[in-house]
Amino acid sequence: FEMLFGHLPYRFSLYDSDNLSQIRQFALSDGIEVLVMTIDSFKTAANLIHQPTDWLAGDAPIHLIQACRPVLILDEPQNMESELSIKALAALHPLMALRYSATHRNPYNLVYRLTPFEAYRQALVKRIEVAGVVEESGEAQPYVRLDRVDVKKMKTSARVTIHKLMKSGVVRDSTITVRPGDSLAEKSGRSQYEGHEIDEINPGSEFIRLANGVEIAVGESVGSEREALFDAQIRYTIEEHLRRQARLRDRGIKVLTLFFVDRVDNYTGEEPLIKDLFDAAFTDLRSKYEGWAELPASDVRAAYFAQKRRRSGLPELLDSHSGSTQEDADAFRLIMRDKERLLSFEEPVAFIFSHSALREGWDNPNVFQICTLSQSVSQVKKRQEVGRGVRLCRDQEGLVVHDDRVNVLTVVANESYQTFVEALQLEVEEDFGADGVGPKPPDARKRGLSTLVKERTLLPEFEELWNRIKKKTRYSVRIDTEALLVDVMPRINALETAEPRISVTKAAFVVGESDLFEAMQVSGAKTAASLAGRHPLPNLVAMMGELLENTTPPVRLTRDTLLEVYRRLDDKAKAMLNPHEFAAGAARVLKDVLADHLVNGIEYTPIGDCYEMTQLETELEAWEQYLVESPSSIYDRVVVDSDVERKFVKGLEDREDVLVYFKLPRWFKVTTPVGAYNPDWALVMQERDEHGEPTDEPHLFLVRETKGANWKTSLRPSERRKVSAGAQHFDAIGVDYGVLSSTSELP
Repeated sequence: FEMLFGHLPYRFSLYDSDNLSQIRQFALSDGIEVLVMTIDSFKTAANLIHQPTDWLAGDAPIHLIQACRPVLILDEPQNMESELSIKALAALHPLMALRYSATHRNPYNLVYRLTPFEAYRQALVKRIEVAGVVEESGEAQPYVRLDRVDVKKMKTSARVTIHKLMKSGVVRDSTITVRPGDSLAEKSGRSQYEGHEIDEINPGSEFIRLANGVEIAVGESVGSEREALFDAQIRYTIEEHLRRQARLRDRGIKVLTLFFVDRVDNYTGEEPLIKDLFDAAFTDLRSKYEGWAELPASDVRAAYFAQKRRRSGLPELLDSHSGSTQEDADAFRLIMRDKERLLSFEEPVAFIFSHSALREGWDNPNVFQICTLSQSVSQVKKRQEVGRGVRLCRDQEGLVVHDDRVNVLTVVANESYQTFVEALQLEVEEDFGADGVGPKPPDARKRGLSTLVKERTLLPEFEELWNRIKKKTRYSVRIDTEALLVDVMPRINALETAEPRISVTKAAFVVGESDLFEAMQVSGAKTAASLAGRHPLPNLVAMMGELLENTTPPVRLTRDTLLEVYRRLDDKAKAMLNPHEFAAGAARVLKDVLADHLVNGIEYTPIGDCYEMTQLETELEAWEQYLVESPSSIYDRVVVDSDVERKFVKGLEDREDVLVYFKLPRWFKVTTPVGAYNPDWALVMQERDEHGEPTDEPHLFLVRETKGANWKTSLRPSERRKVSAGAQHFDAIGVDYGVLSSTSELP
């Protein structure tokens, strides 16, 4: 108000029902008056503000407020949408109401909107960076996490997270639904889960029991290095805190760090894992940084865990976890009320532990690190967690510091930074919709049709072309096992295998051109802890076989062949250092080399089946910009996929010796050992003499594949193998086949 209205006098006060005379000051002052009230203080007729009073000659204090037509400024108005609340606000006879919230239920008349992206772009909040702490190569062990238990129509089920074998390999953190009797070995496709059948799902106590007797409660997991992950996160966070405080102390800025624990018992219980890990890590690291060496861990940390209890049928928020100790009360006052003291260097507490993202609305501008310690899918949104630390920081004088180099929030998450950013992006889209994310650029492209010209399909040249190319074949393959082993072993022996570990990778948030949060990696993966030797060795041969059989197409090698791969290893200890990583690498090499052997040893034989001309679609829909007019094709317009194809079509249209051509439809496929192959073009050419006149030579019936000029070196191995197999198929049915990049390479 001072800045806006030229130092006009103003006053503010907190409404106190025991001091109703302040209402007179508010209503009759000729200056700017601000009165802060809760809606419960005037919502019902029983409130004192509605009662007649002698000092107003029997009038009620609320009438003074009504007479001056106040301006209402509502904080979190979505909590004031009940019929009683709306009536109470209207009873103040306001001139207008300004509603401020990030999550409006009813936007009324939208005046201004500041989305997370705009706030971030305008540097109104801290920059964000994410340090992803993940367990590398932990797929060798059977991991199971119970996310929730469901009961529907008297049937129980559970959502669990496992490491599942997919076509792309082992996918970590794949969530599935299970029911009593389900086998996780079948659900995951991995032999490591043998013995992990769902024996019981208990909805009352919310746990599952496996056939091996292991019980897992909601939020808990087995098969992960939870303690090692927590330790790596806590140590990284403490060191980040101490380093940042050393940089910012001379600027009068105190650094705070916020830890979100997964379970309160992990901090306050009889075996407080998180508290013990913090104390040990802080004691190890404090001596490296000035001013910390003499401080015990217990002096620099405090905790606040809100709980719900019921009194008179209504939920009431407890001020601390137990409310029974002086330590609880002191921590509550420091964290929730004495924010100025918390920001002073005289107060040693700098690390705060809480749960559920302090949903009561707490935040502090000097939170520079947020560490999310969770062994389960967080029930708290990423935006809630990040929101606790995005305010611009303040110095010892309480002044806001506007410096992008200082205002950086580091989130230490127990997931990869890519996963964290994707989850945050999705939450912003869900909360703000497409407009909040930023409008997508309009698609100016229009849809068009490519229509079959039946007269051209009746040409004798086209009929003969179709009769030549329509034949289907089958293939057979012979593999020389010894030759395969000779080719694969040098590459397998050269594989680099890293030990299983917990790694930390840091990335910075940026807002991209499409108004989307993106992650820009700023550091390589650093090993935070080694996990080598912590688990029994799995069946390496079975693991390689499973990985090969789940590829596309499946690859099946005999157990003896896979065992021979292990026997011929130069360094068997390297394979045992990280069996899963080695098995995955060996499977990739085997699949790659085997694909070459399959294509080189293939033989095609024509069969009686063939493609029918009636399968040609009468209309093809495509974007207008991908349609090219064509007087010579069997379609009035040709659908092209690339500039190479566009130039090729133009070249065909410019040549008089091309009688008819068409792009082979997507369903016209040649089977190969490395997947189905769809060739590009079929065409009929008429021989011409040196003067360009037609000759009596037979027509040329060709199938051609269009690729870029450097296709022999730039083509992906899988595509190159398909082209090679396709050439052998067309050779078997007597059709001239080739690969070219322009029409100048035609005969």
